[in-house]
Amino acid sequence: MGTAPSRELETFDNPRPERDYEIRFDCPEFTCVCPKTGQPDFATIRIRYVPDLRCVELKSLKLYLWSYRNEGAFHEAVVNGILDDLVAATDPREMTVEGDFLVRGGIHTVVRADHDKRKP
Repeated sequence: MGTAPSRELETFDNPRPERDYEIRFDCPEFTCVCPKTGQPDFATIRIRYVPDLRCVELKSLKLYLWSYRNEGAFHEAVVNGILDDLVAATDPREMTVEGDFLVRGGIHTVVRADHDKRKP
């Protein structure tokens, strides 16, 4: 694994797959670009999940989040895209991704997306 931004998420075997436990990440240095203005958007991305058989490896998560730095995307697309990619990589029992974006134009935006494979 290099040190350049990447969309590749690496995983490792869950050391306790028989147990439900929660993993939380706070990523306070997230940046992307507003697709309308080209200006940077800053956010804290919060990830919470209950792993099943695989866990996400942290360096690959960091490089993955960095890959958004020069990408123009609406907040809703960013949060849902992160959730989709993490679910595809880890197939967790539950996962929530929240993007808490800094105020822009007097508006504070929080976007949350959830996944629960145990619910139909």
